[in-house]
This record gives sequence, structure tokens and C-alpha cells, in this order.
Amino acid sequence: MATVAPFNPRPLLQSLVDKEIVVRLKWGETEYKGRLVSVDLYMNIQLGNTEEFINGVSSGTLGQVLIRCNNVLWVGHADQVEPKKVKDTEMSG
Repeated sequence: MATVAPFNPRPLLQSLVDKEIVVRLKWGETEYKGRLVSVDLYMNIQLGNTEEFINGVSSGTLGQVLIRCNNVLWVGHADQVEPKKVKDTEMSG
């Protein structure tokens, strides 16, 4: 059986401060793209110049946004995120 090494996401999030990121929420098909302003000890995320996407379609700009940590499914650098071809909840393989 393969062992899984624990991963601490805080250093990754800290390295993304002042960069464009995409945050995918657990609920629905909602994503936010914006500049990461700050991350606190609980990994709550503050974005600036934020744009909201629902089902991959822009629904407008929001400006400053605070996303509570327990709502986040994943976070990625905006240049490295590819559009999902399947829903995050689908199982395959």
C-alpha cells in the first residue's frame, strides 16, 4: 500500500499573495478569479479585482471578496488553471 505524505497548503497560499488566482467553491459550479490580497491563519482568502464565474461563464465583477476557508474546494494560480472538462463531483476511472 502506498503511503501518502501530508501537505501543508499555507506556504503555497502565502507564495500566491499579490498574484492572480482562481478559487473554486465546493457549492455549485462557482469560481472566483482575482488578485490574492491576503490569507489568514485559518486560510480565509481575500481577493481584489474579483470576477465571478458560474458554470464557466462570467457573471460580473465584484471587487473585494472574502471567502471563508470551509467553502473552498481548490485554489490555483490563474496561469496554471485549465478549464474543467468534467464536474468536480464526477467519478471516473
